[in-house]
Amino acid sequence: MSSEGDDVTDTVQAAQATPLQLRYTRDELLADHDYAEPQLVAGRRMHGGFLADGTYQPPRTKVRGPAVEAWTAALRQRGGDLFDADASLLDGARLPNVEQQRVLLRNGLGETFWNLLTIIGKIEAKGRLLAEVTFPDLQDAIVEDISDMGIGHLNEGLLLAHGLDEGGQPDRGIGGHDEMWFVARDLAFGEAAHPDVEPPETIAREDDERRIPELRSEIEGVVSFLANLLLIEFRAELGFSETQAVLCTPELWGDRAEQAEEAAEIIGRIRIDEEIHVSSLRLYLGEIRSCTFRTVDGGTIAGAEVIDRFWDDLVKWAVVDKPALEADQQRQLLEDRIRRHPDAERVLAEFDQAG
Repeated sequence: MSSEGDDVTDTVQAAQATPLQLRYTRDELLADHDYAEPQLVAGRRMHGGFLADGTYQPPRTKVRGPAVEAWTAALRQRGGDLFDADASLLDGARLPNVEQQRVLLRNGLGETFWNLLTIIGKIEAKGRLLAEVTFPDLQDAIVEDISDMGIGHLNEGLLLAHGLDEGGQPDRGIGGHDEMWFVARDLAFGEAAHPDVEPPETIAREDDERRIPELRSEIEGVVSFLANLLLIEFRAELGFSETQAVLCTPELWGDRAEQAEEAAEIIGRIRIDEEIHVSSLRLYLGEIRSCTFRTVDGGTIAGAEVIDRFWDDLVKWAVVDKPALEADQQRQLLEDRIRRHPDAERVLAEFDQAG
């Protein structure tokens, strides 16, 4: 009779011996779960849905989720791993913080939080670009066959699915993350509680230096894009959780507390949706690090060097430099807004204390 430890070993060995499915069609990667109920919010259809037990399931993950897991297992079998992304990527100044948002809302200055929800929704809508463009084929620049890798499926449904998650399918009347943010906002505040607002101009990085001139510019562009997208998606998680914390403060919302709680649930579903975005991007960059790239002069360069050449500078910009610049910009805007309050000095003192 085998021991429990022997049983575990046998199970692991059996799993390792089972061939992984590593190639998928576009239709497979776009497949939805068999939902018992669609996601309907305030009478509007959103993507994803609910299983018979009430569990929310993100869109297009019935096959895409297991595929990412299979590619990850294959990468590890080859001695690689997912690209490292840890809590240090969440550092940096953030203004206003959760308590400062609460101070503003308690004092009737909800425009800042309204604007935040609106701007996030509009930024999410821009993510639909991923569903509308064809990216350069990395196989042209990589020595190894990438047909069995996630990066070999970028134009075979993976980036399309990511883009549809963000910007929805308006032609079918199905909202994505953009519409989910707008609905959450309207639940908490009521429709048209404040004027519409556009995202501010992005603080651009004053650096157009090529980091990997050994590669064709379009190939460097794809790698850089994926790395930037990982940082954006990973850092967004903190902002989303802070938004939920504000929405889950009943005394801020008066007779709309129940609607604000529902809004927080919607943001929670967006966070569930985003999990596959982060794991996918970590997979793509991990696969890239494991590959060998052909250079423009006929030589080769390791994928690890390709990534590492610019990653530290990118992180410094995203985690240290840019947040500080944005906080300074936001501080002036918020102070001007608070000074229009009848009791501005008191509110400003509470705001600063909360910081």
